[in-house]
Amino acid sequence: MEKSRAVLFDAYGTLFDVYSVALLAEQLFPGQGQRLSTLWRDKQIEYTRLVTTSNHGAHYQPFWALTQSALAYAIKVVAPAARQDWTAFEARAAQLLNQYRSLSAFPENREVLQALRARGLPTGILSNGDPDMLGIAVRSAGLDGLLDHVISADPVRLYKTHPAAYALGEKALGLPASQIVFVSSNAWDALAATWYGYQTLWVNRQNMPFEELGTQPTRTGHSLRDVLAFFD
Repeated sequence: MEKSRAVLFDAYGTLFDVYSVALLAEQLFPGQGQRLSTLWRDKQIEYTRLVTTSNHGAHYQPFWALTQSALAYAIKVVAPAARQDWTAFEARAAQLLNQYRSLSAFPENREVLQALRARGLPTGILSNGDPDMLGIAVRSAGLDGLLDHVISADPVRLYKTHPAAYALGEKALGLPASQIVFVSSNAWDALAATWYGYQTLWVNRQNMPFEELGTQPTRTGHSLRDVLAFFD
């Protein structure tokens, strides 16, 4: 393994807790909060794959638009009445979207980013999120000044796991993927980044098995702190 010279983090699910909306979802849809938040996330990722792989990306939409559409789908699953009268659910959808813009950050974020900065290592985000989304999320989490790069897949109009999205990290850092640690809590993302050529840390917060496709990440951990082991 080559010497690690920089770190890139996935954003949604890795730095920002996409399931932190479940509490508000439970208040708005009693008994369905966890189900709604899970459906929302799953459909959001499914939509990124659909618009990336269909018709050579001709159906691309920004990540925020896909997030809105995925929420509408999830609401219509848990509240079938929304299929006939969406207007009655618009206010609740707006509340959830507003919270999604400022998702809860994982508690170790700041500590880990400060430790990497103290080592003189370039850091950044490489995310499917569009630039406005990422800017708001970073500011609301108090991470301003701790990240050298905030890289969105939006300019290439192709979402991870497309190689063109991962290539943005190399371009921004001016380093080959083999010298960059890519950190994700999404197993599919950690796998694809490994295939692309990054050193990878899969943050397995839920104690789940890794993808069964014959490749393992460089390392597996349970919090962002495990990235520091690459530099010990």
